[in-house]
Amino acid sequence: MGNGSCSNCSVCADGNCAPGCPIVARSEGRYNKFVLLFLFRQSCLRRDDVVDPATSLAFPNTLRVQSKSPLPDFTLIGVGVRTVSFLGIQVYSIGFYADLKNPNLKIPKSATPEQKIEHIVRNTSCAFRIVPTRSTSYSHLRDGFMRALQARMVLCRQRGLLTQEEESDAQSPLRSFKSMFPNTALAKHTPLDILLLAPEPKQPRTLIVRDLGALHNDWVAQEFVMAYFEGKGLSPPLKNSVTDYLQDFGN
Repeated sequence: MGNGSCSNCSVCADGNCAPGCPIVARSEGRYNKFVLLFLFRQSCLRRDDVVDPATSLAFPNTLRVQSKSPLPDFTLIGVGVRTVSFLGIQVYSIGFYADLKNPNLKIPKSATPEQKIEHIVRNTSCAFRIVPTRSTSYSHLRDGFMRALQARMVLCRQRGLLTQEEESDAQSPLRSFKSMFPNTALAKHTPLDILLLAPEPKQPRTLIVRDLGALHNDWVAQEFVMAYFEGKGLSPPLKNSVTDYLQDFGN
């Protein structure tokens, strides 16, 4: 654009103004604070970020979690928004990650996306990154998680996939999970990471709510993740995104 080259605009490259440059827009009387805010956010994104189109919240393609025990790098498989009520109120954006380099993953390319999701959950480390779209509370998120687990338990029982012993063994971990979440606020756009560690011989699976606590129980740990992909999914956009990613994934 000949009349508005700028060297200090993060939207533009090499001094050549891109369409919609806020500096040029201002000089031409086209300044709009909402356009400027959008462009500023876009310019701040890292090149390896993926943006949830419904909320404009960004997720890194690779999630690295600091821990006393080494954890693998997690690859982003899909993102989506979680909504509630018939009004479609947005609650949070969620990204699903997994350690896709785990040698225990042996997924045929011909498997269905649902089969691939289950194989990943059962055989490697996974993670959810949950980012609230508005200020909320830990207890509000906790209540949603507990409803999802309770519905999952009913469904597994109906399908004959949950024994009485497994159901009994899950009660204490469920109480532990519920008690992890404090009755405090969770600020808008503050990430909450929930990790499912990889299986270990003769050890129950571990589910970690980062900075809050951990539980050790195969059923609760695995079915918490699987609940997000039942039917249309707790977040249909997330399930669709994960399904698209996994279409051609496998050996």
